[in-house]
Amino acid sequence: MGSARGAGSRLLGFLSDAVARGATEALRALNLGALAGRPIEEIFLGLADYVCPDGGSIDEGIAREAFIETITDLAGAGIADLDGLTADQMQTVFELYATNAIEARLCNDIGAKTITLPSDSREAARVQAQLNDFIRRGVADALTVARATAAALTPDRVLQFVGRIYEQAFGILQIMGDAEAEGA
Repeated sequence: MGSARGAGSRLLGFLSDAVARGATEALRALNLGALAGRPIEEIFLGLADYVCPDGGSIDEGIAREAFIETITDLAGAGIADLDGLTADQMQTVFELYATNAIEARLCNDIGAKTITLPSDSREAARVQAQLNDFIRRGVADALTVARATAAALTPDRVLQFVGRIYEQAFGILQIMGDAEAEGA
């Protein structure tokens, strides 16, 4: 998950800058000042190449897919204005991205047959919903702990907790897949 973790660090850096100095200044720092004042979805689409540089590897594709999915999730999370972004909203955006990245990686693992899902589509959907909840809570808890301890979310910290949550979710899916195989 190297590309996804790196993208998460860049996203978090941009969001932190937007909260601290304002969206216009954060965009100018990336030579994207023309996006200032635009709808948040347009801004995030403009940020895609900065957050997730296109390189063609599967890992880079996972990071980009997760970022695009995050853009679609912004409205549902009630985040529509980058200029008034709060620290809590910044955390929500990062939670969405990290959750999407971990889920996309797990879907890739399923496709590569590293993990198996139940063959019944309703059961597979239930597993996916449970997994999404687990990942989102894990990411939210890690960010809350970091904020409570006043620990800066450095790229290394992001790498640690995203990797840890991915490994836990992978383990859960393996257990569920083994249980499905034994029940078959």
